[in-house]
Amino acid sequence: MKFCKNTTTELFFSSVADISDAIWNELGCTDNLYFHPNYLLALEKNNQQITFSYIVLTNAKQQPIAFASIQIVELPADVLENTLNKTFYEVQCFGRRLGIFPKLKPIKILVCGNVFVSGEHGMFIKQGQDKQKVLKDLAKAITQMVNSNKSLAKNISVFLLKDFIKESLTITNGLRDLNYYSFNVEPNMVLTVSKNWQTFDDYLNAMKTKYRVKAKRALALSSNLVIKNTTLQNIQTHLPEMTRLYKKVSAKADFNLGDFNLETYTALKEKLGDSYFLHTYWLDEKIVGFMSGMITMNALDAHFVGIDYALNKERAIYQRMLYDYVAMAIEKNLSAINFGRTASEIKSSIGATPQDLTCYVRHKKSITNRFLKPFLKDIAPTPFRQKMPFKIKKN
Repeated sequence: MKFCKNTTTELFFSSVADISDAIWNELGCTDNLYFHPNYLLALEKNNQQITFSYIVLTNAKQQPIAFASIQIVELPADVLENTLNKTFYEVQCFGRRLGIFPKLKPIKILVCGNVFVSGEHGMFIKQGQDKQKVLKDLAKAITQMVNSNKSLAKNISVFLLKDFIKESLTITNGLRDLNYYSFNVEPNMVLTVSKNWQTFDDYLNAMKTKYRVKAKRALALSSNLVIKNTTLQNIQTHLPEMTRLYKKVSAKADFNLGDFNLETYTALKEKLGDSYFLHTYWLDEKIVGFMSGMITMNALDAHFVGIDYALNKERAIYQRMLYDYVAMAIEKNLSAINFGRTASEIKSSIGATPQDLTCYVRHKKSITNRFLKPFLKDIAPTPFRQKMPFKIKKN
């Protein structure tokens, strides 16, 4: 079901499969696999707890100039209660006395972005466009899509445009003109891969003694782990145990916009081939962990992991995964590793540094939207101790 009728400059799609090859070719965005129909379709088909939608903007000549990926998720009331800070709790109590805030119930959030990974994966704008204007046009098209559909208009409470890097803010801050408020979230931890690292040993030798010793200790503790490449031929056998380990990791997260269905891996491996990787970690013929990720735009993006926490300290499972990501990036001559936004301190100990991310949010009700502002002022990334593991270069 299409949520909204097309206009002369706005095309709306309820499935990525409905977008023609001609549109993809004209947009020219598929070198970035996050905007590739095969990747988007894998998410859409295997995560039916999420409502997916897509918007394509065209110019006066009916040529596609921009693309937006929309994911509508429902947040249970208990998740909302657990994430309220003191300031917003006080605002909420005051608002209830005025009849503005009802008792918390599940809410639906429209997300322009990817709820499963960090980064600018919600909007693509072609080169040569007035990006601030096009971004505003995409935001208006999102609002139009919701307002023109009775079900969406009734159920969606919040609009969230997520994960813009610092360099984009001169463009994205124009969203404030449309009554969006900005706030910072946990940073994406990024490791820049030095051109001097031809081997993993080069990476270790670039470290200060303390961190090199720590790395070698983790490699020694994990030396009995057997690492296997998961393929289409064996993935179904491993998925139940991988799902169990993934849930142990996701349960520790303070906040999740959506649970990932690991069946998605099958489609990702089938459609993306070697660009998507999935490795399992074994001890005594038992899976004790897995790591996953994607290679796109000359970078390695770390995705979900699963860990047997009972063995993690003894066998340094998670640390080994982090070093394996590094080894893979060096082997494939990539320029960077995007580690995502969790476990920032341990990622900094292997050389990753924080990349600030900004989100924009708006409540559909103007009065309620005003109450968001004081709440958002208190939202800040969790502070952590940034480690500096590499030797200082001498001039």
